[in-house]
This record gives sequence, structure tokens and C-alpha cells, in this order.
Amino acid sequence: MGIVPFPVVAGAFKSAVGILGIGAASLAIFPLLPFIFASLAYFHYDQFDPENRIVDTKQLLHTYDFIVVGAGSAGSVVTNRLTENPNWNVLLIEAGGHENEITDVPILSLYLHKSKVDWGYKTEPQPTACQAMIENRCSWTRGKILGGSSVLNTMLYVRGNRRDYDHWVEQGNPGWSYEEVLPYFKKSEDQRNPYLAKNTKYHATGGYQTVQDAPYNTPLGPAFIEAGQEMGYDIRDINGEKQTGFAFYQFTMRRNARCSTSKAFLRPIRLRKNFHVSLWSHVTRVLIDPASKRAYGVEFFKNGKYYRVMARKEVILSAGAINSPHILMLSGIGPAKHLQEKGIRVIRDAPGVGQNLQDHIAVGGLTFLIDPKVAIVMNRLVNINSALRYAIQENGPLTSSIGLEAVGFISTKYANQTDDWPDIEFMLTSASVNADGGQQVARAHGLTDEFYKEIYEPVNYKDSFSVFPMMLRPKSRGEIKLRSKDPFDYPLLYHNYLTHPHDVDVLREGLKAAIAYGYTDTFKKFGARLHNPPLPNCKHLPMHTDEYWNCAIRQYTLSIYHYSCTAKMGPRDDPMAVVDPELRVYGVPGLRVIDASIMPTITNGNINAPVIMIGEKGADMVKNYWLRRSFGGRRKKEARSSNVNSTIF
Repeated sequence: MGIVPFPVVAGAFKSAVGILGIGAASLAIFPLLPFIFASLAYFHYDQFDPENRIVDTKQLLHTYDFIVVGAGSAGSVVTNRLTENPNWNVLLIEAGGHENEITDVPILSLYLHKSKVDWGYKTEPQPTACQAMIENRCSWTRGKILGGSSVLNTMLYVRGNRRDYDHWVEQGNPGWSYEEVLPYFKKSEDQRNPYLAKNTKYHATGGYQTVQDAPYNTPLGPAFIEAGQEMGYDIRDINGEKQTGFAFYQFTMRRNARCSTSKAFLRPIRLRKNFHVSLWSHVTRVLIDPASKRAYGVEFFKNGKYYRVMARKEVILSAGAINSPHILMLSGIGPAKHLQEKGIRVIRDAPGVGQNLQDHIAVGGLTFLIDPKVAIVMNRLVNINSALRYAIQENGPLTSSIGLEAVGFISTKYANQTDDWPDIEFMLTSASVNADGGQQVARAHGLTDEFYKEIYEPVNYKDSFSVFPMMLRPKSRGEIKLRSKDPFDYPLLYHNYLTHPHDVDVLREGLKAAIAYGYTDTFKKFGARLHNPPLPNCKHLPMHTDEYWNCAIRQYTLSIYHYSCTAKMGPRDDPMAVVDPELRVYGVPGLRVIDASIMPTITNGNINAPVIMIGEKGADMVKNYWLRRSFGGRRKKEARSSNVNSTIF
């Protein structure tokens, strides 16, 4: 191996520090960061080669065939597929910049939260949930970087349940049944588990998006599965025929590092001549002709200047379930009264924009202390040895996705027990909020210092595992509103968590099931016991009663960052539908939304895989529409030519 110059190592460290905003305090938390950066730069110099990165296009064209706003899980896919046609040129606009050495390291995903690659959204204070958070505001993490939130997430590949998609059809969205979307899941998939890949009905190899098993498991991993069996559940492929049961997670990883949608879908096409990208570009609005109502371009802000770029065919919003409705409203598409109150000219009265907001929430911090020293504890497992294992051998504890190892899908008494449509997901992790001594996990979750000190500081760095019971089909609906007409003002975010009594009941029963799970015979071998001091706001209630648990779930209410459904698709006669089943914005030709916003209802599980599927299917819809138009135009031209020739001859 050749000598890597010191400036390269220093540059790698400097750029990572720049992304994270790391100061002396953070280096005290994680003193090995400089060593990790240096090791990666030395052993993986090819990954830092600028020629292997997406290049910010210096000279943009005045007009493109398509403009895609947002380089996240959907936008990266859409851009890749549209540029497959060499006759179409595509501009991808992204508010953030490049991925970095640190973003690839699986165990450090929570260190990206509240960093410079996170939009850093917070909800408005509401009393129904997030009571243990600073100012009663939930932290809503969103990726501001090439790859979007696929760079900040925990890389869980979960497709959802077949009933989710069949239900979309029942709501008036033909073409979105499970059997019709399954080919798009498979189209992007490169399944690296040979056992799963054999089942070609549900899996595929050779796609852009690599999916693999966890490269690192603790002894708790098999125990998570065994405990599920003890409770009477089957072990299964949760992305296969049925969902109910337990399994090891499948991850969007490649060579045991993060495989974001930017790495999967954009880097392979970086040399396509019809692909341009504008980084660090904040889209302020879609340009729409007030007379024809047709979208014809976008306005964005970059390097202190405003720019306008035109679209011959379409503008495609893939900015995510917060930013896409925000841009729509800034552009004059949204609830007319609300837009008028903010001084925005109404182009299209679309009452559904920003409404119907859905998310998955879990009870955070459900911690079981154990006796054996086998859990993920940061000050024990993250050391020089593990840094070298990651840099040289691409394995070891740094390849763990913050301890997430297994998953269970179960049904509470509020779901049909005989039906394969569970209403709770157990996210099972061999770590807990106390694993880093309250340094970063608590900060990422937005916990107050007082809450952490009272509940978790006594067990700092103790071996433990966590069960996060996540509610899958919430009935509470949040909303997004404009704070002002200034595009740089963050929108008002109202989660409305646990405002529907059904959600309280399901999450409470999920919590009780999670506690029972932690006390199975399997975990008795580990000496498992629930860390259960009375919660600050619930001390007036008898412990372990339904009333107590109803109070508890409103304390450490954890968003799993699955914001969706804010520009839902639906039939024309649905007044709250924003886009049609082809994802075209009603009443505004030349404008589509292709991201998690278009879901009518949230899917049964982590949503990154469904959003990639939406990108695949949406891109096909765009291609088919314009190819049909092109073919139809040629046929008409040939017919006219044939008629002329027949009259001459």
C-alpha cells in the first residue's frame, strides 16, 4: 500500500468535523474519532477520491427536461431512472452536500442527529406526548445531504405489509396493490443473503440497493429470536409471504457500511452526461404560470443568490413529507385560507397539503438490565481495536446499527389475531439510552437533563437491552403549516400524537407486551430485570396499572422519523387528495410529488424501503407518460405525412 499523504488524512478529519460540528466536548465523548478518520483515510483512500463523488455542476443549463427537488430516498431513484433515457436531461437539486467518512459508520448514526446534515426540525409544544423532551418538543430528524434521510437512518429494510398496499387501492388508488408494487421492490434490490435470495418470488439480486444481514451481532441477537419463539411466534422473512413473527433485521448496507440511496443510485450514474446536480441549493418555490396553472421551473437560493431554472416536461418534488408540502404551500398550492393569511397568492386551493400527517411512535427507553457483559456499551466496545477492525477488516462493533439486531411484529388485542396485519413492531436492540453515559443518545432524542439524570444516570454504562414497541397504524393525524411566507422560516409542525384514544390503547398494550417479552425464560438466563423507576409526571399513579402506563407513554415518546402522508394520493372526488394515482398534482400540470408525502396511510414498518419503491414506481409512471406522448406524436406526424403523400401521388 502506498503512503497516503498527511493532508488527505487531515482533510478527511476536517470535513467530518465540519459536518458534525464536533468541538472539544464531542471529542471528549468520542476520543477515537480522529483515529477512525485517519484509519479510514489510510485503508480506504479510494472512497475519498473526489472522482468517486457526485460533482456539483458548475454551469447549469437554462432549461432541463426534468427538475427533481431533493436527493433523498425517492429523489435519488427518480433521477437515476429518468437519466436512463439519454435524450432527457435532468437536474437534481439538493439543499445539502456530500456524504462523509463518518456517515458510513453504522454505529455513529445518532451522531448525525442535530448535526449540519440534519434539518433539525422540532415540533410545536403539545401536552399529549414528548413530555420528557426539552420544551415538550419532539425532535424530527431529516437528512440535509445527498441521500437524504437514508444517510441518517438506522438502515432497516422493511417493506411493510401486503394489506397496506391493497388498502391504498381500496381508497381509490388503482395500480398500487401489493402484487403491483412488489416488482418495484425487487427492481431495486440486491439481496446479499443467499437464503433469502433463493426466494425469487419476493427477492432479487443485481439491483442498485444492496440489502444484507447485520455484520455484527451480540449474544443478545439470537436471544431476541428465541424469546419470540417462546411467546409463540414464528421466525420468518418479514419481507416475504407473511409479516407476523420475529426475524433478524435486513439492512441497507454494503460491505458492512451504510449504503445510502446516494451511494446506491447516484454514484453509479455520476458520469452520465444528461445528469446535472446543484448542491447546497435551497428551493424556495415552484414556478407556476398563474393563467395556465402549469409548472414550468423552480427558484432556488445558492451562494447568496437566487436562481431560476426551467423545466420542459415536469418538476418533481421529492423533498420529503415535511419539505414537499412546505414548497407546495410556498408556491401557492395548499389550503386557500391559510395561504391568504400568510400573504401568498393562491394558485390551487388544495386543502390536503400539509394535512393527514402520520408517523410511527414508540415508547422510548424501555430498558432491561442484564448481568453478562455482552451488550453494546460505548466506552467498552468503541476503542482502537474496534476502529482498526472496521477500517481494515470491515467488521466489529462499529458495524452495528446502534445495537439494532432483531425485529418482532405482533398483534395486540386491538388487532385481528387471525389476520396477518400486526399493529405493533418490536425494535430490539442490544443497547439502551444509557449505553453512552447520556452523551449523544439522550441529546439526539431531545431528553431534558433533569429527566435523564433522574431515570438513567444511575445505570450509566450498565449492560442492558431495549425493546422499542412501535405503533404501526396510528389514527391520530398531525399537520404542517406555514410559519410565514419566508421560505427560510421552518414550517410549524404539529404531531398530534396520542390524540386518538385508539393510539393510547394500542401503544399501552404494546408496552405491556414488551415488558412480558423481557421477562421470558430466554432472558432469565441473562438475569434480565426491568429498569423501572417511577416516571416524573406519573408518580401520582399506582405503578403498573393501565392508568400509569397511559401516563408513561406520553413521557418518553419517541418518533421513529417516519413522517409521511402530507400530500396524499387519492381519487379526484376526495377533497383531501393532493395527487392522483399517477402522482400528478391535481390542477397543476407539469408537477408531481414522488416521496413519502403521497402515501394515503403509513405502511406497517420502517418506511425507507417503501419510499425507494415509490421512487421506482413513480419514475416508471413519468417515463411511460412521456414515452406514450412521444410515440403518439410520431404516429400523428406519420399519419399527416401519409395523407400528404397520398394527395400528391
